[in-house]
Amino acid sequence: MPDTAADTNGRAGGCLCGKIRFVVTGEPDYPHVCSCIHCQKRAGGPLQSWVGFPLDGLRWTGDGEPTWYDTFPGETKRGFCPTCGSHLAALDYGDTTIGINLSALDNQHDPHLAPVNQSFRSTAVAWLPQVPDTQLSTAG
Repeated sequence: MPDTAADTNGRAGGCLCGKIRFVVTGEPDYPHVCSCIHCQKRAGGPLQSWVGFPLDGLRWTGDGEPTWYDTFPGETKRGFCPTCGSHLAALDYGDTTIGINLSALDNQHDPHLAPVNQSFRSTAVAWLPQVPDTQLSTAG
């Protein structure tokens, strides 16, 4: 069973089948939900939830690394498990932060992981209540 503690060793997570595992260390940055068309199609639902961590604090610990797909060629790639299809991460080329899909984390109950905003509200489905912008940020 995966370690679910968010301790000094980091936060553990992985895919549904358990093949790809990871640990991220560092402070979580800008937890939010995204309702852009790409996130909706990848998630198979109305939104995905993300949180950033320092890229140098990421360590893949399972039987491999995700398969990467360029959703915005040359700008952003998304990592998923090639076996079970779980979406795990997003990385903007040249960035020092990696976006981790909140549902990929073993312990999602940490209050520091509660979404502070909703990106791409204009493409959100009408029946879904919006997440309030508690950070008052213009970051997308």
